[in-house]
Amino acid sequence: MTLKQFTPENFHIWFNHDEIKKRNAELGEEISRFYNENYPGEEVLCVGLLRGAVYFLVDLTREMTVPLTIDFMTVSSYGDGTESTLNVKILKDLDTDISGKHVLIIEDIIDTGHTLNKVRKLLLDRNPKSLHIVTCADKPARRLVDVPVDWVGFEVENRFTVGYGFEIAQKYRNVTAIGYIEEKK
Repeated sequence: MTLKQFTPENFHIWFNHDEIKKRNAELGEEISRFYNENYPGEEVLCVGLLRGAVYFLVDLTREMTVPLTIDFMTVSSYGDGTESTLNVKILKDLDTDISGKHVLIIEDIIDTGHTLNKVRKLLLDRNPKSLHIVTCADKPARRLVDVPVDWVGFEVENRFTVGYGFEIAQKYRNVTAIGYIEEKK
């Protein structure tokens, strides 16, 4: 498969655009079914964790058949590097009061679990009616903190993931596939 976006020579695809689209449709259906069965007609606040989750949030919410609103948080534990610092910073908080609301955290990737765990605890302290989590990708080999995740798009290997919102030093987010960059030896 040839990608129209610039990618380095050592970029390898795990999931192409069609596979991502298909999985998002499946997730949208599963999530909608859950909310429609458990909270019929009630609105869901989708909280996207910026910047990585933007592509996933847009595509996923288009597949959901529940009343929803969207808000964002900017959270960082990487800076511009490739290793998590474990020092989680909230750079932009929600504009919405989530008390009494159904909240769906939309994450790009779960790596160590530290970032998502901090966000989850912070939001639970604000008394949502319910709180659930969906992630585009899960990297269980790196997990240091067990975080309950309700829906997972893809499980990925312990490599630095790029494309479809995932980046390295803020590059390659717009690549329409999910893959990794092979480290040069």
